[in-house]
Amino acid sequence: MSFVRTLRGDIPKGQLGFTYSHEHIVCRPAFWAERGEDDLLLDDKEKSKLDVLDFKRHGGQTIIDATAVDYGRDVDAVYAIMEETGVQIVGTAGFNKSFLWNAKVKEELKPIIGNYNTYYEWIDAKSINELADFVIREVEEGLEGTPFKGGQVKFGTGYNRITPLEEKTLRAVARAHHETKAPVHSHTEVGTMGLEQIELLRSENVNLAYVSFGHMDRNPDPYYHEQMATTGAYLCFDGIAKIKYAPESTRIHLLLELVRKGYENQILISGDTARKTYYKHYDYGLGLEYIIAKWIPRFIDEANKAGYDGDKLVEKFFVTNPANCFAFKR
Repeated sequence: MSFVRTLRGDIPKGQLGFTYSHEHIVCRPAFWAERGEDDLLLDDKEKSKLDVLDFKRHGGQTIIDATAVDYGRDVDAVYAIMEETGVQIVGTAGFNKSFLWNAKVKEELKPIIGNYNTYYEWIDAKSINELADFVIREVEEGLEGTPFKGGQVKFGTGYNRITPLEEKTLRAVARAHHETKAPVHSHTEVGTMGLEQIELLRSENVNLAYVSFGHMDRNPDPYYHEQMATTGAYLCFDGIAKIKYAPESTRIHLLLELVRKGYENQILISGDTARKTYYKHYDYGLGLEYIIAKWIPRFIDEANKAGYDGDKLVEKFFVTNPANCFAFKR
């Protein structure tokens, strides 16, 4: 039986329920903290919990927390939120993207990875297989030395480029995937370099049906999305509510184009809610309730008017597809 690994433990994939596929719940990214960017620090567990409770009140059941080790995650706080709210949370092993690696390694991590001053130093010093071993331990033993295990493995690349160290972490994550059978998640900066990532993953013999690519709506190009989807990969549209990047009409059009072309089984939806100003209980933002409470009714209306069954598509995007995407492949 396929299972999903939550921070609490493994569950049958059918128990995942309504799922946001890419969020951040409690994190203090050192890169942003060192630069005084307070908006990017989700540093109050109780405020984050209130937004998670809003999500639950509207029927939400699971959140994929995409926060990797280099983005200042607080594993214990996120686990506590899961226990106190009853919302299932999946944690993330692996890495983010290279510009973050100039930040100082938090002291609690040094006994685990070695006495490196920055993430860059650590990643540069280690071999691909040594980094893969670190990711494997986070999936099989626990994140950052806790008993709470990662449920997916992640890598990332920058805007219109892949640095040598990003390629290194991609290959490490690919090898960790083969060892653990954990699903793979990719950060694409502004939706770029997805096809180039795919070529590298193929060189590591990764089946693209086990991979989800984030931030696809940041690159609103239907042709590009089709090229990505033909590989069998999942496409994560996780910029809902971010009108500064594109209106909702653009995102909904992109989604319905993929549905029209037959790729409705490969779509994931979320908000990548990673700023205080996006959260309701930090700074009066739209919050984690926005997609489930307000965006979905609009999507259903537009999908129905376009000749599709909006309710069935919502079931796919938020229930069926996440259950398949985030399941371990044994």
